[in-house]
Amino acid sequence: MKRHLAVDSLGFPFFAHCTKASVSDDVGLIEMLSDNIDYFKSKPVNIPKITILLDNGYHPEKLTIELKKIYPAIMTKIRFKLSPKPSKAQKENLGKTGFIPVKARWVIERTNSWMERCKSLAKNFVCAAFRRKRTLENATAKVNLCFVRLLLKRLAIA
Repeated sequence: MKRHLAVDSLGFPFFAHCTKASVSDDVGLIEMLSDNIDYFKSKPVNIPKITILLDNGYHPEKLTIELKKIYPAIMTKIRFKLSPKPSKAQKENLGKTGFIPVKARWVIERTNSWMERCKSLAKNFVCAAFRRKRTLENATAKVNLCFVRLLLKRLAIA
C-alpha cells in the first residue's frame, strides 16, 4: 500500500489517499487531486496559485495533461515545482557524499514520522484484503483519523 499526502508548509494535512503499491506516484497524485477537485474548483482565481512541491519521481508535464482532462482550468489555480536535488558538484563543494537532506523535503518526512506514531499505521501489512478498494478506503480513513488525532492534540496543547 502507498500513501499519497498533500500537506501545507508546516506539514499539516490537506489531502490523503491510499493506493495499491503497484500504482505509480503520478497516478496516485492524480487520483488524490481528482478526488478533491471540488477544493480547486471553489478556489478563486484572483489569489496566488497553490504550489505543489514534488520530488524528482514525478513528471509535471504528465500530471498537467491528465489533470486538465479532469478540470481544464486547474492550472490557473495550481503549479508544480520539482524539489531541488543537490548535484554531484554541489555535494563535492559541501564535502559530502551520499544522501543530503533537502530542507523543503523534510516537511513531508516529518509528517510521515508523525503518522508512524499512530499504532494502526505503524506497519504496512501486506495481505490479499488490501487489493480490494474498500480496504484502501479504510486505510485512507485511518490516515485521516491519525491526522485528526494529531491536530486535536496540538489544539489541546495551545
